[in-house]
Amino acid sequence: MSSENIEKSLDFIRTRVKEDQENGKNNGAVHTRFPPEPNGYLHLGHAKSICLNFGIAQEFGGLCNLRLDDTNPVAEKTEYADAIKEDVKWLGFNWEERLFHASDYFEQLFEWAKDLIRSNKAFVCDLSFEQMRKLRGTLVSPGEHSPFRDRTIEENLDLFEKMKVGTFPEGTKTLRAKIDMASPNMNLRDPVIYRIIHKEHPKTGDQWKIYPSYDFAHGQSDSIEGITHSLCTLEFEHHRPLYDWFCENLNIHHPQQIEFARLNLTYVVMSKRKMLRLVEEEHVNGWDDPRMPTLQGMRRRGFSPQTILDFSERVGLAKRENVIEVELLEHCLRQDLNKRAPRRLGVLNPLKLTIENYPEEQSEDIDAVNNPENPDEGTRKVPFSGELFIDRNDFMEEPPKKYFRLAPGKEVRLKYAYYVTCKEFVKNEEGEITEVICTYDPESKGGDSPDGRKVKGTIQWVDAKTSTPTQVRLYDRLFSVPNPEDTEEGGDFTDNLNPDSLQVMDSCLTEASLTEMETGTPFQLERIGYFCKDKDSMSAGQLILNRTVALRDSWGKSNKS
Repeated sequence: MSSENIEKSLDFIRTRVKEDQENGKNNGAVHTRFPPEPNGYLHLGHAKSICLNFGIAQEFGGLCNLRLDDTNPVAEKTEYADAIKEDVKWLGFNWEERLFHASDYFEQLFEWAKDLIRSNKAFVCDLSFEQMRKLRGTLVSPGEHSPFRDRTIEENLDLFEKMKVGTFPEGTKTLRAKIDMASPNMNLRDPVIYRIIHKEHPKTGDQWKIYPSYDFAHGQSDSIEGITHSLCTLEFEHHRPLYDWFCENLNIHHPQQIEFARLNLTYVVMSKRKMLRLVEEEHVNGWDDPRMPTLQGMRRRGFSPQTILDFSERVGLAKRENVIEVELLEHCLRQDLNKRAPRRLGVLNPLKLTIENYPEEQSEDIDAVNNPENPDEGTRKVPFSGELFIDRNDFMEEPPKKYFRLAPGKEVRLKYAYYVTCKEFVKNEEGEITEVICTYDPESKGGDSPDGRKVKGTIQWVDAKTSTPTQVRLYDRLFSVPNPEDTEEGGDFTDNLNPDSLQVMDSCLTEASLTEMETGTPFQLERIGYFCKDKDSMSAGQLILNRTVALRDSWGKSNKS
């Protein structure tokens, strides 16, 4: 990227990177990394970090690594690791040959831990985590030393080697850094840097019985990879002194950690722990449920990488926590889809419409515009006959004033086709309207009349003989309040789940061309919203559509009323 473009997108992190590069720090090199733990699926907050780390590398002529911080075999799965790689690629970023794992460095980390022991800066502790917590102190009172803090270097080395090979049960010993139990920063009060875990690791198998803590592995992994700028979210700000302490006391390459505010979004939870609950308690149908803020879920719902990149750029970077309104994300989504989503016809609640003066057994092809925002996409042929279906919401027996859709004696335009006028309608024994009978004006093909009369209402339709039975899943916001954590005393965030976040409609009809559309490809059902074909269409043997977003913000309207 040119220096001009860098200047246009300058923020406090890019300002720092630019200054470091101009001052010759790290010989002018810029090297970042995206280091997720493979203990869940990536979500929209991760996308912000991906865009930042890979984006800065691209802008400043540097490199960006993908590193899986796989230091906890209890929570990590190959499934998650594979999904992470897939999601980063989907967003359009390429780590090239620079895919690393924290587990690649286990031997080196183990040797560095022994170096700390040899310099009397680490010790093996027999306290349980509960006992350590009690001795840790508070923000206003210092902690107490472990009774095992003064073990000899030789004893600590021996015990640590035995921990490595599985001599001791889980939870019986840890390796702790020897720093300062009176530090005002709780993270410096002799933190745990290794714990015993007798569980097979997805990558290293049963080779190791001890695993480094995140704080111990993270900075050293950055150092090994030659990272220059370690970009983290704000929750790691108070961990930075520990990051620095390890690098300085091991006398290794010392990257610069810089923190930025994580992404907080209204109507969404982006805690992996809470999302796991939603999955396990079956509030949603898996990690890729289209209501989830995971990248897998958003892709299934019809989001494009362009939308997420645009959103991330608009949100920008902040030094303090803030909350972004989900309406901005939806705005970016509509703006993107309006430009590139082809248009198609469909009705969610079909009502039969018969054109009594249309020649019996005749049918024709109507030219329909594929995308009014892009004339180069041209037109398509849509079958038309005297038997159609319209949406039940587009007909009223006794319409109010300024009702411009179909009603007895009223004329409307069938999108791309003809003017039709309602002559009568048919009801069943329950009083439900089952059919609308109309006449059409043969001279009005294409939506205009030679006599110049104006018709205010335009409605969509599908051909009765050729339309495709379709299941439509109307997805909405998963939570009914802006802050899902805002509950009454003793409440839980799941209390705020939106009971109407998914509505399944099984009797919809759409134009036949949608069966040929690839899964995930976005399109607009005219006058209804943006949709995409769901992957379940393959196994279900029928067309299944997911609503990506409505054409307008119905939530905003309802909240203002």
